[in-house]
Order: sequence, then structure tokens, then C-alpha cells
Amino acid sequence: MPENPAVPLRAVCLLSGGLDSSTCLALAIRQGYECYALSIDYGQKNRVELESAARVAASLGAARHLVIAVDLRMLGQSALTSEIEVPKGRSSAEIGQGIPVTYVPARNTIFLSLALAWAEALGAADIFIGVNALDYSGYPDCRPEFIEAFERMANLGTRAGVEGPARIRIRTPLIDLTKAGIVSLAHELGLDCRLTHSCYDPGPDGRPCGECDACQLRSKGFKEAGLVDPLVS
Repeated sequence: MPENPAVPLRAVCLLSGGLDSSTCLALAIRQGYECYALSIDYGQKNRVELESAARVAASLGAARHLVIAVDLRMLGQSALTSEIEVPKGRSSAEIGQGIPVTYVPARNTIFLSLALAWAEALGAADIFIGVNALDYSGYPDCRPEFIEAFERMANLGTRAGVEGPARIRIRTPLIDLTKAGIVSLAHELGLDCRLTHSCYDPGPDGRPCGECDACQLRSKGFKEAGLVDPLVS
């Protein structure tokens, strides 16, 4: 958190347009950071999330919203970028077991690397990412061990890390929260959840399918938080 609120520190915030990353951006802004939102157009089939990211960034007052295109469709091996079918109707036990086909190879490594490059160019020491290690779908690049390792690498492999006045920090304020905790935090921060998008396989009109892992986790979070999801009400 900035030591002097009158002089906000810059931060790069990865923003997918989903509930978690949007809450993370809202929290960083509440903490007094001048936030630069970064979204990645990685060839995802779900284009709605990029539209959501733009709406969220504008609504929250990000200093800038940058979209970088990196086509990961060429790599295949993910239901989010190829013709592999998105799983539907899985139980909580199934969702929490193993790495799902919606995993995109090295996605968070790539995203954090781009965020790191922009942060270094901006003179920002803080990078926010909305990863979560509790109510998540088994992604290995959402674990604390991965984040800690990336932060060490960032400080070893950049001029900012080696010569800069401040150590580069990867901020993960949601990592130990349940999905219900994230929903409650979003509500506390005044985030307009109507602007967010979580579904892996929305319909032609952009409405969530209600059956994929992301939809089920979001629904579970709202119910346990005692709140109504404005996207399905």
C-alpha cells in the first residue's frame, strides 16, 4: 500500500473482466494506487470478457487500460482457445480435482511477464493479479508457490529489480479468500458486478451458460455470501 496517499504509487493490474480480477483492481484503487489495467487478447473464444474488462476499467477509473494481443491459439491444448469442449455440469469434487482442459499452457506466466514489462516501463513496483488458491479449478499457476517464484525471477531478471529503488512485488490480495469472500469484498468495494463476466462458454448474446466450472463457482460464491448475482437475477 502506498506510504503517502497524496502521492499515489503506480501499479499494473491484470484485468480479464472476470469477478476476481475486477475485484482486485477495485481493491488496488481503494488502497490508493494509480492503476494501469492490462488485458490480454490471447485468442480466447470468449470475446465477451475483453468487453467486460473495458467496462470495468472505465467504471473504476483506471489511469489507462491497455490490451495486448498474444495469440495462444497456435499452441492449442485448451478448451478456451481451441475446439476442445468446455466441461459442463461438473460436481464440486470434480472441479477441485486435477487440472481441467480450460487450463491454458503457461497463461499466467505469460500474462505476468507482460505485466512485468509494462510495470518496468511505467516505473511501477507493484503488479496485482486476482489469483485464488481456495475456490479455484486446479490451475497450477494460481498457487502461492508459483507467485513467489515469479516474484523472485522478476527481481533477478529486470533492471528495475536489480538497480531500481524498490523491489518488484506481485500482489495477490484474493489468494486466500473463498469465492464467497471475494463476492463480499466486491460488494464492500462497490464494484458493479453487472459489468463483470466469468463464463467460459457464454451464449451468442453474451449471457453466462450457468453450467461451466466458472459459472458454478461464481454461483456458489454469491449464494454463500448471501447476495444475488446481477447477471442471473
